[in-house]
Amino acid sequence: MDGDREKDIKKKITFLTLCAMLFALSVSADAQQAGKIFRIGYLDPSTASGSAVLLEAFRQEMTKLGWIEGKNFTVDYRFGEQKNERLPELVADLVRLKVDLIVVSGEPPALAAKKATTTIPIVMATAGDPVAGGLVASLARPGGNVTGLSSLVPELNSKRLEILKDAVPKLESRSRSTRL
Repeated sequence: MDGDREKDIKKKITFLTLCAMLFALSVSADAQQAGKIFRIGYLDPSTASGSAVLLEAFRQEMTKLGWIEGKNFTVDYRFGEQKNERLPELVADLVRLKVDLIVVSGEPPALAAKKATTTIPIVMATAGDPVAGGLVASLARPGGNVTGLSSLVPELNSKRLEILKDAVPKLESRSRSTRL
């Protein structure tokens, strides 16, 4: 079980790193506005203590990209405390604060954020199937203001095999039988 938790933490740290890079790239055009402090809204269904390691990794990655919390960006944190029914109220608060970007962890906060705004960019992590979940129109043309990572593990297996066969044309399927 520890291995699964470690993988999950590494996956989320990778996500936060990608969020940091996305944020840095998305606001580079606005960088001419000297002194502007960008405001990120962070919405998580869990607790502050449960997200502490991930948020510290996010801050470190932002610092590597030249973004320092309190200097050129701030983060308004909102935690659902394991109560998804609180998410609409929490994201509405972030929208009222006019954050420049909303970062969400998981599908329930992503859905709450999508319902709350069509103009503020939303970056999500660990959504299972964003199309089936109603977060994006399609993977090819998501449209809207939601982007991020999706696991789509089972749904993409056939596509992965297709790409592997294209990359290694002599690859063939072999069935093995084991004799005792």
